[in-house]
Amino acid sequence: MKFSFLRPLLEAALVLLLVLGALRWVSGLFSKRSFVYQTTAARQMGLLFWPLLALGAGLSVLPTVALGTQPASAFEWLLTGGFLLFTLLLSGPALVLHLRYWALNHETVLVFEPTENRFEVYENGQRVGFAQRDLGQVERVTCRARRTFWAKYDYLRLHLADGRVLVLTALLTDLEPLTTFLRSVPTTRRSAHWCWV
Repeated sequence: MKFSFLRPLLEAALVLLLVLGALRWVSGLFSKRSFVYQTTAARQMGLLFWPLLALGAGLSVLPTVALGTQPASAFEWLLTGGFLLFTLLLSGPALVLHLRYWALNHETVLVFEPTENRFEVYENGQRVGFAQRDLGQVERVTCRARRTFWAKYDYLRLHLADGRVLVLTALLTDLEPLTTFLRSVPTTRRSAHWCWV
């Protein structure tokens, strides 16, 4: 068979994934809880797992039809195109949102420790100077489309008194505890089908 080399690669990838998952679980048992949030590979993979899996399923049928031993019929091409379009419609919005959120927050670090009343934002390695009293308004936007791959993509806009706006996205952390921490600041909550910033 033409693709016989794929099985050992997939088996090796699965073993590597299981070993890394087990190591992460074991290290999580003995590590101290961190209060520093940034765009990590683990957080990104947690958000991208299902969209990438759907995209991979859609793309996996293309080589079978295109590189088959016999030419594919028009009906097979139509089914392949429909399945590929369906998986793109499922995963595409999440992938686009992920790229947008990454562009906004890949250099952002959030330090959030509610027990110590500590809340700081760093952009490009520099602390953004503000105190909680400098916040004029908090805008919390969540996804209304709950059963989609992009449902976990939400954001928080911090409107400062001097006119600056800080955007914190779901790539950093779950934003609901931060919203609860900032409950003394006037908060606007809204939901959208697609949380584009």
